[in-house]
Amino acid sequence: MASSFSSAAFRRASFSSAVRALARTLLAAPLALLLCLGIGSPALAAQWSTEQLTVPATPDGTLVTFSEQEIKAGRKVFNSSCGECHAGGITKTNQNVGLDPETLALATPPRDNVEALVDYMKDPTSYDGEYSIADVHPSLRSSDIFVKMRDLDDDDLRLMAGYILVAPKVQGVQWGGGKIYF
Repeated sequence: MASSFSSAAFRRASFSSAVRALARTLLAAPLALLLCLGIGSPALAAQWSTEQLTVPATPDGTLVTFSEQEIKAGRKVFNSSCGECHAGGITKTNQNVGLDPETLALATPPRDNVEALVDYMKDPTSYDGEYSIADVHPSLRSSDIFVKMRDLDDDDLRLMAGYILVAPKVQGVQWGGGKIYF
């Protein structure tokens, strides 16, 4: 009787091992197939052109060229600080005023260059430039109210401005195009 008991236990253990081996194979096979086909390989860098990365630095037309790493860093800071209200370059609280180049150029003063955007992020004004909106729009001036602005420095603002100005060159009309593109 003892030998029949141990052979039954042995068969159960062998069956259990076989099931585990089959499960591992079934899980590993699709992954191996994806890697062979190149689907699971790391994504290639965006490799943006110098033209796409070059934007106006000042109102007089002086240009600055950002690196891809700077734009990616600017996107990260933008998304964590401004993306809640400006995802995709729109303005959720006022769909008529987006972050697209045309809208930025028509602001008073024009906000279509790095220097002007940094100035806006420090102390925002209404679209017509008539009055400060720092009490309702996040800025360094109102960082006591808008805590996400507390840890930002001038370089962070410069990187965000670069991202805002490069994004429409990369994304086209989808940047600032409103909810029809989402």
